[in-house]
Amino acid sequence: MRRYLLFTICAFFSLTSFSQSIARQWNEEVLHGIRNDFARPTVHARNLFHTSVAMYDAWAVFDANADTFFLGKTLGDYSCSFNGFSTSEDLSEAREKAISYAVYRLMLHRFAESPGKEEIYQSITGLMQTLGYDVLYDATNYHNGNSAALGNYIAEQLIAFGLQDGSNESLDYENQFYEPVNEALNTDISGNEDMDDPNHWQPLKVENYVDQSGNTIPGGQPPFLGPEWGKVTPFSLNEEDKEIHTVSGFDYTIYNNPGAPSYLQDGLGIEDPYKWGFSLVAAWSSHLDPADDTMVDISPASMGNLDSSLFPKNFEEFKSFYDFENGSDPSSGHAINPITEMPYAPNVVRRGDYTRVLAEFWADGPDSETPPGHWFTLLNYVSDSPQLEKRFRGEGAILSDLEWDIKAYFILGGTMHDVAVTSWGLKGFYDYVRPISAIRYMADRGQSTDPNLISYHPQGLPLVPGFIEIIQLGDPLAGASNENIGVIKMHAWRGPEAIVDPNNDIAGVDWIFANEWFPYQRPSFVTPPFAGYVSGHSTFSRAASEVLTMLTGDPFFPGGMGTFDAPANSFLKFEQGPSETIQLQWATYRDASDQTSLSRIWGGIHPPIDDIPGRILGEKIGKEAFVFAEDYFTRALANKGVLYPIPVHEEVSLLFKTDQTTIATIYDILGREVMSVPAEFDESDHCNLDVSQLRNGIYFLRLRDASEGGLLFQGKLLKE
Repeated sequence: MRRYLLFTICAFFSLTSFSQSIARQWNEEVLHGIRNDFARPTVHARNLFHTSVAMYDAWAVFDANADTFFLGKTLGDYSCSFNGFSTSEDLSEAREKAISYAVYRLMLHRFAESPGKEEIYQSITGLMQTLGYDVLYDATNYHNGNSAALGNYIAEQLIAFGLQDGSNESLDYENQFYEPVNEALNTDISGNEDMDDPNHWQPLKVENYVDQSGNTIPGGQPPFLGPEWGKVTPFSLNEEDKEIHTVSGFDYTIYNNPGAPSYLQDGLGIEDPYKWGFSLVAAWSSHLDPADDTMVDISPASMGNLDSSLFPKNFEEFKSFYDFENGSDPSSGHAINPITEMPYAPNVVRRGDYTRVLAEFWADGPDSETPPGHWFTLLNYVSDSPQLEKRFRGEGAILSDLEWDIKAYFILGGTMHDVAVTSWGLKGFYDYVRPISAIRYMADRGQSTDPNLISYHPQGLPLVPGFIEIIQLGDPLAGASNENIGVIKMHAWRGPEAIVDPNNDIAGVDWIFANEWFPYQRPSFVTPPFAGYVSGHSTFSRAASEVLTMLTGDPFFPGGMGTFDAPANSFLKFEQGPSETIQLQWATYRDASDQTSLSRIWGGIHPPIDDIPGRILGEKIGKEAFVFAEDYFTRALANKGVLYPIPVHEEVSLLFKTDQTTIATIYDILGREVMSVPAEFDESDHCNLDVSQLRNGIYFLRLRDASEGGLLFQGKLLKE
């Protein structure tokens, strides 16, 4: 399988030979492992997070200004003991060794059941041997001063943490409670007449189902991936943003609840937000034809520069934001490249090429590192740019490659994990329908626009001239005996049945039976095996774009533009194309993110209602995770003070840097003192307090100077 997805984004999308940090080398191994594993965005966001934590802590142990994230801390319900590390080894060599052993051991565990296990193991063992490390050394007693043992210990502890973090890793992440409301849709036949609830997700029955990474899934009917992921221990998500909802006896944990999506209403035609959204998906699939003469300028001069304040907040604004007929959004583009101070050159291409390349590029297939991994590749290419100065937040001294990579991976890994916990928690709770199910369901019922016309049904498709119509007498689709008169038709992509050889055939666009509509995907994949709301791509991408913007201190790609070249008649994998070489271009990281979101509509995977809440959530998560993470780089958390875990069960820990003799006092919500004890801090600025005798509820902890009584810290804790 391929090792690299992208090859050019400006100068840094090139195969340049340069020295890579040890963190970069191991991140590439993780991405390689993901490409050779099953395509599971939740699982691999977590793998990227945990391997990034392993590298960060192995680095932070040797840095006087940094604080570890996991070592010596409590994460969720898991406490990782650690009492410091000293060694006589060379500092640089000790760091590299600890990082290598930590990621190596963790990968051996996490990819033990991968379909590409042999290739993954061969690659990571080869790297260890190239580095001169003994792969048989598995000691974890780091007190011996061997940094390899420290790395092994970090991996051992992360493995133990992962077996109790709510992911159900020990049972291969199997769902414990979730059951789909609907029976499976057989994509090999027309229609969807047996769907019970058009507002809920429906499994797909696909003969010879192949996941996004090219792995055949036995049975052809993959289950919902990760509907209970909201209960997995997050990185930085705020407890105050958490809700727990009981559905069919199971408690769904969700964060940052955006509210329910649009549900199907009777009648209303195109004025029903549900019908409008899914009809827009079908309409945009009519743009997937290289024979279409429509030309579009896809340069940053015409696309991008869309402020999030313009995101729609109600149905009327949704209708204005998305161009139903022609595609795209209201972005205005950038007047000039701020780096070159020159206007961006036009980049005019066929719309039918642009939309297809967009859909396949951001789909990450067929050898996928999944959306969170895709943004790690983008981060790596940005880091490789000779035009990038590696100054944290664009300020201060230039960092070494290792320090830059360590901090960047830690922030992005934590962010991608928080996105997975958030978006998949919402996917499981709302359990929202995908376009192929909704469109076919409505098409089977008829049209909902005019009760005076034939084929009226209040839950039918809206009629949209030129896009969704009724088959009339004389129509080529009417049938030899006019048996199809009254059936709903769509002007859309003709689907994979029109393709025999993807290397040479093009399906094109034509009028088709609406109940046979198909997303722009391989017939062996069709649609990701999980609910739509909210869009993972929109949430991952927006969050990552915020991280890259804050990390570099600049919203623009190095040089003012990122690019990707899609060679003529070879890039596309679903069918032949593009008809000519085209170049995707983005001025800013947010522009790339917004393009990702639109790609999923053209690809037939998400309606607009899945998209916008994902973008909004991603922006919030990305910004908050970045601020949360950067405090560890300067021990700012210890200076500010932090209580954890929240909620607390038996013991609460206070991280606070002070040289004074202190007293910790706990008050209930009415302000009554319920506990007061001397607070004794260890060398790592931690104080542990036994609160097992407290009743469940909300309390406030105040830390005071024992001699003068001055308030040093105050925090809220939740006892459960």
